[in-house]
Amino acid sequence: MSKPLEALADAGVSVWLDDISRERLRTGNLASLMSTHNVTGVTSNPTIFDKALAEGDAYDEQVAELARRGVAVDEAVRLLTAYDIRWAADTLRPVYDATDRVDGRVSLEVDPRLARDTERTVAEAKALWWLVDRPNLMIKIPATAEGLPAITRVLGLGISVNVTLIFSLARYRQVMDAFLEGLELARDNGHDLTRIQSVASFFVSRVDSEVDKRLKAIGTDEAEALLGRAAIANARLAYQAYEEVFSSAEWKALEALGATPQRPLWASTGVKDPAYPDTAYVTELVARGTVNTMPQATLDATADHADVTGNTVLGTYDRARADFAALEDAGVNLTEVFGLLEEEGVTKFIDSWKSLLEGLSAKLESAA
Repeated sequence: MSKPLEALADAGVSVWLDDISRERLRTGNLASLMSTHNVTGVTSNPTIFDKALAEGDAYDEQVAELARRGVAVDEAVRLLTAYDIRWAADTLRPVYDATDRVDGRVSLEVDPRLARDTERTVAEAKALWWLVDRPNLMIKIPATAEGLPAITRVLGLGISVNVTLIFSLARYRQVMDAFLEGLELARDNGHDLTRIQSVASFFVSRVDSEVDKRLKAIGTDEAEALLGRAAIANARLAYQAYEEVFSSAEWKALEALGATPQRPLWASTGVKDPAYPDTAYVTELVARGTVNTMPQATLDATADHADVTGNTVLGTYDRARADFAALEDAGVNLTEVFGLLEEEGVTKFIDSWKSLLEGLSAKLESAA
């Protein structure tokens, strides 16, 4: 294992891979990354699956079988993706066992078209949990206003949840409230809290992309000096909120029953602006009890040359708040930014889902 990845593990950061494909699984690549790059979990999303199904021939045999059975395209997507997730979960099962069910997790997202529908999100989450049938599965649910009650109800069923598309501190606090309410519901429903895990996927690079675009449009020296500061400040303040919530009396009562905290997960950690270091969203967000899910390029860059020097979050909160104040003073409306990013995030995943359905539909027709 590379020294930077060892250092991350020593600092309490779990390294997950933000990618999955049938090809990666059948070649043993995921198993290899577990040993060489300390990968202890996998996240997926509609964009990842759209790309995976569009490339190569790894899915052809199963697609042909589904076509012969006349399976509808929506159900075919569930069966194809569940197969990959089940395989990845089995591959990661030794990590799940070795970490007392904390890591070794694989995430599968509900149909993003349901992001504004609480009832159908809950129903879909239950169906995917049943279909994959692996204890180290996490169901991904977007942190929309309608997703929040779904998160609580799904956790209350004893299902582990990865809450995705979190951009703002205000929404993150609502997510943590939904998590606590979900565990209380699970307790009341008689579920073993030690078996329920959750992460809160706080998106990073997209914040800088949108804020930097606005700062460049403003064009003042003060605005230019703030480039590349918003995303890291936002994530660091999220970690402060995490510390506050998971030291509360409400949490301590659940912890006494065996519950484990909902870990912050840094998502969208691939650096999009080449002016910034390619490992910035890894090295600047090192904190105990967090997860960093990385695309392959970021994982490779981290393994090769990241400078991991221990915790880089504690003691930064005053600076982060000052950066937020300076951004507002410069004319960046952060509330507007975060609202826009949530809407765009849902839309992008819906577009990827539609592309996935269209591509699979064509494959099913040609295989019939």
